[in-house]
Amino acid sequence: MTGSAQMPEFMRNSDAFTWAMDSDPRLRSTVVTLVLLDRAPDWGEVRQRFDLMSRKLPMFRQRVLTSPPPAPPRWEYDPDFDLDYHMRRAAVSGSGTFADVLEAARLAAMQDFDRARALWETTLIEGLQNGGAAVICKFHHALTDGIGGVQIAMNLFGQSRRPHRQGSAPPAEPAVPRGPLGRYRDAWRYDTALLGSAVTGTVTSAPRLMYHMVRRPIATVRSAAADAASVYRTVRPIGRTGSSLMKDRGLIRRLGVHEVSRPRLLDAAHRCGGALNDAFVAGVAGGLRRYHEKHGVVVGDLHLAMPISLRTTTDEMGGNRITLMRFDVPVGEADPARRIRAIHERVRAVRHERSLPHTQLIAGVLNRVPRWYVGSILRHVDFLASDVPGIPVPVFLGGAAVLAQYAFGPTIGSAVNVTLLTYVDTCALGINVDAAAIPDYEVFHDALVAGFDEVLELAS
Repeated sequence: MTGSAQMPEFMRNSDAFTWAMDSDPRLRSTVVTLVLLDRAPDWGEVRQRFDLMSRKLPMFRQRVLTSPPPAPPRWEYDPDFDLDYHMRRAAVSGSGTFADVLEAARLAAMQDFDRARALWETTLIEGLQNGGAAVICKFHHALTDGIGGVQIAMNLFGQSRRPHRQGSAPPAEPAVPRGPLGRYRDAWRYDTALLGSAVTGTVTSAPRLMYHMVRRPIATVRSAAADAASVYRTVRPIGRTGSSLMKDRGLIRRLGVHEVSRPRLLDAAHRCGGALNDAFVAGVAGGLRRYHEKHGVVVGDLHLAMPISLRTTTDEMGGNRITLMRFDVPVGEADPARRIRAIHERVRAVRHERSLPHTQLIAGVLNRVPRWYVGSILRHVDFLASDVPGIPVPVFLGGAAVLAQYAFGPTIGSAVNVTLLTYVDTCALGINVDAAAIPDYEVFHDALVAGFDEVLELAS
């Protein structure tokens, strides 16, 4: 997304929807990534790389401002942008264990952003045991999705320990203050352009629709009905959680991690006719089934929200190009092979939903719906699962080797979000739990590990 000092860039409808839901702290879209390093990096080089990245991607130097309705919020350059505010260094608390780093990431995940500034923060944690270090990156989902985040990371990481000379940084876009009249004028231009596009689209499509109605009336009606049914499945209200156990929602989060072999998980998926994502979701579902069993609760299908990437090869680096699709998965199925096959069929159907090309239009309509109503729907989703293809080769940051990477996606009203981020041949799972829904995190973690173990047993 490219900003302009003369004409601000308005949020996409889907991002505006995410931004508006932040009014309920339980629905915040804060993403935290954790990078473990074998030693403390060269801070000067790290800072230089982030500075260059923020000049290439305008949103990393922009803040979000409210627009006169009905226009969505807009990105405008922060006149007080200070790189040192967004990049910090800190000594590890405690004895320098991974648990201490994870606690710092947990606190970061629960803290909201300063909305007068750009929506990202990076903290270098030094003094870990064995001389290691960690980097905690925190950003709002409106800045980028998982794949976009990996694209950005590739510009921050190097492929050797030796410092890599960075190219000349483009000049930062000057911040031009806009008074109330200017903001109303921008909103009027946006609304006028939107109305013009709608009118043009109607004028263009109406003759075609009439032609098809005359030539193929039954097929045309069936197609329209299929479109309507697909949109309904996308926005259908969920009146209650699928789980009778994980019903409460709160503000306390617990973070955890787990690692599985990517080749083994992929092999297990292929042996059941599925993809890596199908085996991943099956592992999470198996963990949820075992967690319910430990509490003596029978579970059937649960409501899953899964990000579906809409990114194309022509999209710019970064940015948010996903839509959340909700559907039910057979958590109660004890056979991991049958579970993978069933999930594969349901995911395939979701990826071919006719509503996907209309994501922005649907989000625009939802932006007009009362927040409390949409929030009540989101809080009835049982869990989120996100599969992010990461970096396939070993990389370095400021001369320090990257040992592991974890991503912790927001729960957005669900009981738990499990995010899979690959790094070389490892599937790193970032587990973000709502402690009100799952108060006994250790029990859940053990169940999740067992759920993945039974999936991995399918591999050769």
